[in-house]
Amino acid sequence: QVQLVESGGGLVQAGGSLRLSCAASGSIFSINDMGWYRQAPGKQRELVAIITSGDSTNYADSVKGRFTISRDNAKNTVYLQMNSLKPEDTAVYYCHAEEITTVVVATTQVYLERWGQGTLVTVSS
Repeated sequence: QVQLVESGGGLVQAGGSLRLSCAASGSIFSINDMGWYRQAPGKQRELVAIITSGDSTNYADSVKGRFTISRDNAKNTVYLQMNSLKPEDTAVYYCHAEEITTVVVATTQVYLERWGQGTLVTVSS
């Protein structure tokens, strides 16, 4: 089973920067997409950024130009560099990975959704 462990959250002033990391460990066959989601108090979880196994990226409009997602496939790790942080970026940030398993059902390879435990990012004004 794959586990995701996030690190790098904390308290920062508006305009500052933080870098989140998420390392996948366990019995990993392969990982497809990796990404970051966030959930602010009283709001639904939303996509922040995603990166495919081929390094294609996609960002929420609210973070474009400020956040950068990257990954190190050799380390099964995904990063989120967050610059020019705003108070509205305050949330719990969750790492997500799409695990490709060795299980095949009716000729279809089974993918599993994996989530980290979350790391809190607080941006003060």
